[in-house]
Amino acid sequence: MFEDKVILITGGTGSFGHTFVPMTLARYNPRKLIIYSRDEMKQWEMAKHYQGDPRVRFFIGDVRDRERLYRALDGVDYVVHAAATKIVPTAEYNPFECVKTNILGAMNLIDACIDKGVRRVVALSTDKASSPVNLYGATKLASDKLFVAGNSYSGGRETRFAVVRYGNVMGSRGSVIPYFMSIRDSGVLPITDARMTRFMITLEQGVELVWHAFDDMQGGEIYVKKIPSMKVTDIAQAVRQDARLQMVGIRPGEKLHEQMISAEDSLSTFEYPEHFKILPAINNWNADARRIKDGLRVPEGFVYSSDNNADWMSAQQLREWIDANAGKIGHI
Repeated sequence: MFEDKVILITGGTGSFGHTFVPMTLARYNPRKLIIYSRDEMKQWEMAKHYQGDPRVRFFIGDVRDRERLYRALDGVDYVVHAAATKIVPTAEYNPFECVKTNILGAMNLIDACIDKGVRRVVALSTDKASSPVNLYGATKLASDKLFVAGNSYSGGRETRFAVVRYGNVMGSRGSVIPYFMSIRDSGVLPITDARMTRFMITLEQGVELVWHAFDDMQGGEIYVKKIPSMKVTDIAQAVRQDARLQMVGIRPGEKLHEQMISAEDSLSTFEYPEHFKILPAINNWNADARRIKDGLRVPEGFVYSSDNNADWMSAQQLREWIDANAGKIGHI
């Protein structure tokens, strides 16, 4: 699929990029893989891992800068859009900045990809975009809608857009596991609410979902990976079994349970062995056999949320994963 092609990843020095780049280089042989991001220090650190590999290039730029995107996308075949302002409290207290990156940045990228003739674009989304209650989720819902509509906006051009949606990425920078690990020696771990649940996914699973989206997409699909849920109390016990759990209350913008498919989405959602696919109602695309393929329509009113999930990860399973991945937790 990517053989001798040029791939660009926005926000490529983040957690996803640190896994997508080596996995894609190992499985495929792209002609060029461009890391597009705005932090020169992160690029400098990441470049050390790819010295001598002419396929990996680095491009300083911001998705807010439309002109810079046009330059970066010259000759690019595929784009993964991973750039985002994504920390929930940060977005709540800096709403204008979150909108500039997550919504206006998406608009800039869509325009640039269409005008520069990019073949396929896959944008990363989040469970917080389904029935959002915080600004981050609301901006990502808007972004998802923009990328879906981009398939009509492109007119007769061949650029196609799709979205992948998943939950808490295990061990990524700023997430709950490295945070708990950084303070576990105190013997006390703060819990917002004992009832809270979250979806759990590895970075490797996220990369594989993006690969599948590129291979399967016709344009306008939202791919939702089937992944296990965990209670936040079990996450804490996996980090330190004898920790005292201190209830601190839900932070601004947090949900008790996360959701990836709403009841309203169920009318256009189809199920597959390892994922769901939400098809857009616009242009009657939710009835298009090329997009549905062998999917089975979910029941009306179906909701995929972290508290009603059929698949659960235990504290012991997470503890084994932490032991196997201790060296990279919180560093990517």
